[in-house]
Amino acid sequence: MRLGGYNCPAILGTARDGSVIPGPCQSALLFNQGVSVSVNKHCTGTRRLPIAALVMLALLPGLALSQGIIFDDELNMRQGVTEISKSVYDLHMLILWVCVIIGVVVFGAMFWSIIHHRKSAGYKAAHFHENTKLEIAWTVVPTLILIAMAVPSTDVLVDMYDTGGEDLVVEVRGYQWKWQYKYLDENRNNTVSFFSTLTTSMDERENRVPKGEHYLLEVDEPLRIPVNKKVRFLVTSQDVIHAWWVPDFGIKRDAVPGMVNELWTIVPEPGVYRGQCTELCGKDHGYMPVVVEVLPQEDFDRWYADRLAAEQERKKLESMQFTHEELMAQGEGIYTKFCASCHQANGQGVPPVFPSLVGSKIATGPRDDHIRMVANGVTGTSMQAFGGQLSKAEIAAVVHFERHSWGNNTDDLTQPVDVANATAAN
Repeated sequence: MRLGGYNCPAILGTARDGSVIPGPCQSALLFNQGVSVSVNKHCTGTRRLPIAALVMLALLPGLALSQGIIFDDELNMRQGVTEISKSVYDLHMLILWVCVIIGVVVFGAMFWSIIHHRKSAGYKAAHFHENTKLEIAWTVVPTLILIAMAVPSTDVLVDMYDTGGEDLVVEVRGYQWKWQYKYLDENRNNTVSFFSTLTTSMDERENRVPKGEHYLLEVDEPLRIPVNKKVRFLVTSQDVIHAWWVPDFGIKRDAVPGMVNELWTIVPEPGVYRGQCTELCGKDHGYMPVVVEVLPQEDFDRWYADRLAAEQERKKLESMQFTHEELMAQGEGIYTKFCASCHQANGQGVPPVFPSLVGSKIATGPRDDHIRMVANGVTGTSMQAFGGQLSKAEIAAVVHFERHSWGNNTDDLTQPVDVANATAAN
């Protein structure tokens, strides 16, 4: 299609219902249908568009706003499900409209002055150096606008930071590259804790198989909280700076080592909500999603009771003896979850930062040294201390797995008691 000498594409993209989207020269017809638009091309040509066409194209954003097209999550801030997230969205839209009005007034006055006082119309530029009234006006008016904008902004911020009166307290601790959640009692003692780790397969990440619906946003165990209860989050980090973010809740806080930041939420609707770490935290920054499952109170109580029982069983394992097969089976799962992102599934690592475990001095050397390295980490390197992340039974299993995989064969068994003795002697 041609308009004023311009070649306008007939199709810019596809709408959500599968229908095609006409080019900008025909787009005005689309706005009355309330269809979400995805624009990906522009008109091209050699002649200047007529004034009427320019005006129409300039009005397209306003028409889109009036029909609610850009209110979609894909093009605008997400409204979310909590009162805080909706307050943030309303504040965002209020400030947007203030900016739109200011822009219309300022640019309208500017373009009107340029067009109506142009030299070709016989006007001559005025010469003056100051105008006290004008200078006072352009100082006072913006100040009053900023003050007016600050009032609703302050109200929202005060609500966001009001963490008191909670029904449940959860500590959120960031690790490279996973999250640990601890449910605290009224004395801030840990009752239940677990790690939440990405489960998207390496085949998906490396494009060997089609990507799933929740690519890079799926975990082995989500954080679970009850519906319609005020949950207070204590956010911190064990190693580097992370950031815990759930867009549907309208909350985000940096997780900083040695500091505790607070935030809260009340989620009125059961469901699964997904977010991500939003602070660049190393090579696998994109692999530490946040998944929160909001449950009805009865379901949450049932799950919490089951987790308490599982914690007790987990502690009992530290006094047990395991066979080679049991240690290998459990160790493989722990290695995949906690170690494979650095040392790779085949144990080859990424030298020199993440050394290979195949035939290494650690994996084939003295067992106690191996245990202490896993438990205490190595200062000044990327090797984390897993003593606070894994139980003695889990450390025993993963050490045994590393010592009997990829051609390694040390002909020994690592039991939880061996971990206790090795770390106690350190």
